[in-house]
Amino acid sequence: MLLRHIRYLLAVAEHGNFTRAAEALHVSQPTLSQQIKQLDDSLGAPLFDRSGRTVRLTDAGEAYVRYARLALQDLEAARRAMHDVQDLRRGSLRLAMTPTFSTYLAGPLLTSFNQRYPGIGLSLEEMSQDQLEAALAEDRLDLGIAFAGQHLPDIESQWLFEENLGLMVSREQQPALAHNVTAAGLELQPLVLLSGDFATRQHIDRYCREQGITPRIAIEANSIGAIVEIVRRGQLATILPLAITQEQPGLRSVNLQPPLAPRSVVLLGRKGAYRSAACQAFRELLTAAFASG
Repeated sequence: MLLRHIRYLLAVAEHGNFTRAAEALHVSQPTLSQQIKQLDDSLGAPLFDRSGRTVRLTDAGEAYVRYARLALQDLEAARRAMHDVQDLRRGSLRLAMTPTFSTYLAGPLLTSFNQRYPGIGLSLEEMSQDQLEAALAEDRLDLGIAFAGQHLPDIESQWLFEENLGLMVSREQQPALAHNVTAAGLELQPLVLLSGDFATRQHIDRYCREQGITPRIAIEANSIGAIVEIVRRGQLATILPLAITQEQPGLRSVNLQPPLAPRSVVLLGRKGAYRSAACQAFRELLTAAFASG
């Protein structure tokens, strides 16, 4: 059995179709079918049921694929370990963050890391927490920054800091708005908020329910950059992490009474995953950056 057999097996299992799997693998369908038959013969049992319109894994196939995926992850980790250079002159690091962190956290952290280790290639993705944890579990990421909570069984977390949300308005357009606003006062303020699929918006909605208020939502958006520009240029307010005001000079924060509950920010990784020198260095950078928190 060869590594390509496992790759071919997983491709057919993913696509449920030999033709589409062959196209994705850039091989001919007869070649793919032959390789899968070789795998069937070597294991002594058919891995796919081809009797219907779609190709489905047999019970034996389901059992084998589960371990095949884990084996492929370990082999990929082994490949990265072979190419890892401990003095950090070269290497790579795959990171992901949930959306709000990209606005105020990614710039300072990644700039600092790049200045220290210019030979390390960094990739950063922005994704939801569910997507981030799934990518970590499948070894498509090295580390992720997200919120504390119920994580997937394969995911471990390390506390970083507490994030505080607050009301924000334009420094130029709303200079007269009070520096303290009650929940009742918030209900009167037109808002532009993140759409409902964002964890930040869900946190805001819980706060409003707890305070017994119905927010006046004038605009919903799935872009934090767009929200910042809308607030900066007009009379609408928003609720976002207070750290954003430090990165956006056109905004000022307004104290909410009572304030929204803070959220614990954590560094996520896959349990038992290989930790490259670059990965360890990024962890140390984060620990130092938030040590005073």
